[in-house]
Amino acid sequence: MKKDKKVRTGITKCSFLYFFHFYYAHYVKYKTADFQKEIMRELENNDQDNFYVVAFRGSGKSTIVTTAYPIWAILGQQQKKFITIYCQTQTQAKLHLTNIRRELEDNVLLKNDLGPFKEQNEEWGATTLVFANHNARIVVASTEQSVRGMRHLENRPDLIICDDIEDLASTKTRESRNKTYQWLRGDVIPSGDKGTRLIIVGNLLHEDSLLMRIEEDVENKLANGKFARYPLLDDENVCIWPGKYRTDEDVEAEHLKIGNEISWQREYLLNIVPDDDKVIHRDWIQYYDVLPNGNPRSIRVGVDLAISQKMTADYTAMVTGLVYDLPGKENNPHIYILPNPDNERLTFPDTFERCVYLNSFYTKKWSRPMFAIESVAYQQALPQQLETRGIQVAAIRPTQDKRSRLALTSHLIKSGQVMFPIKGCEKLISQLVNFGVEKHDDLADAFSYTVLSVIDNPPQTVGLFWFSKDPDGSTRSGGEFF
Repeated sequence: MKKDKKVRTGITKCSFLYFFHFYYAHYVKYKTADFQKEIMRELENNDQDNFYVVAFRGSGKSTIVTTAYPIWAILGQQQKKFITIYCQTQTQAKLHLTNIRRELEDNVLLKNDLGPFKEQNEEWGATTLVFANHNARIVVASTEQSVRGMRHLENRPDLIICDDIEDLASTKTRESRNKTYQWLRGDVIPSGDKGTRLIIVGNLLHEDSLLMRIEEDVENKLANGKFARYPLLDDENVCIWPGKYRTDEDVEAEHLKIGNEISWQREYLLNIVPDDDKVIHRDWIQYYDVLPNGNPRSIRVGVDLAISQKMTADYTAMVTGLVYDLPGKENNPHIYILPNPDNERLTFPDTFERCVYLNSFYTKKWSRPMFAIESVAYQQALPQQLETRGIQVAAIRPTQDKRSRLALTSHLIKSGQVMFPIKGCEKLISQLVNFGVEKHDDLADAFSYTVLSVIDNPPQTVGLFWFSKDPDGSTRSGGEFF
């Protein structure tokens, strides 16, 4: 192969693995690892099945997938005609194209063997390259750009590559994560054609990040393709790139160089961990074994609605808190969260019936509860229907995002004014202390409604009597607690 150009080009056109090691040898500073060969073979062996790659920082995934593979996909046996590469920012996208262009212009062996690459000045720019001799094009773009209706000659994109299209900031909120997922499903994938291949490379930044959603879609057969993870250390704690990290001391030296444990866990071991800016810390959580004596002053049920019953949908959550005045702390009501909160995928009729049942149960056991429900869009229907049944509702109109709402409850949790049962609220507590990382936050949001309903609408007192207004506007007092 080294001596005969025909043998060399014949083999490298069929094998991306050989193509990379002949024409991109200047990138190979350490012995190629088995996982890198696996990535190359997966890219080479099938030109249509999607491939999703999560690998540790510095693994060479972008060099392999985004810098070398697009050129081979055009020049090699796959004969791709229109490749689009997406990055989070335009700057990142242009940098990737610069790296590709540099190889085409400066890689002498590549040009002599597989060139010339006819340059058309008007077509070789910061965001596009045209291979006139192959009727092929590479275009780069950012996630903010419109991708609808793109064509090169008669070809729609037949290879789509997404490289690090998310970062920590873009995965911070559910709204932003939804936006990226909808962009991929609604804009990027439909821009292709039958047989278009989708390749996504990146890291696991959040339990609900794009790649985590895709992994779940693949597992649930909602998306085709292969999902591959490559942490620096495998399940046996053995380094998967011994050519670069020859000893445990080399791995530890890399660990010390990174310094930040969260970055090490996230970027190298592919463990999803929350940022330092937690809303609720686990050591703030205080527990109770038994409820205080006597009837609660008020009962509040926070409801977070999710109407869809799809496997990927959110859950409908209902968190109940009993409000007590403890001796000597009458001005600081304490909220005791009941164990085993509702957390299911429910239809709207099922949600309504569950609320009716809870209202009846709590009324018989203690007193009439108040349901705290977000009143926005279609969710307004539930408070309205409950009120027609004589059920007391505090309709909450959101003025903050989920994180801000939860933050308003933090001082009550830390001070012990909100107490949790020893058993039965593990999932709720997990969502509270891992807020921003947990895929679902339905229980956490319902909890916020429960607590905020007490803060915003505290039970009123006159002398020794409590009072509240019924839906018809009349005032009730004495033995009824709301």
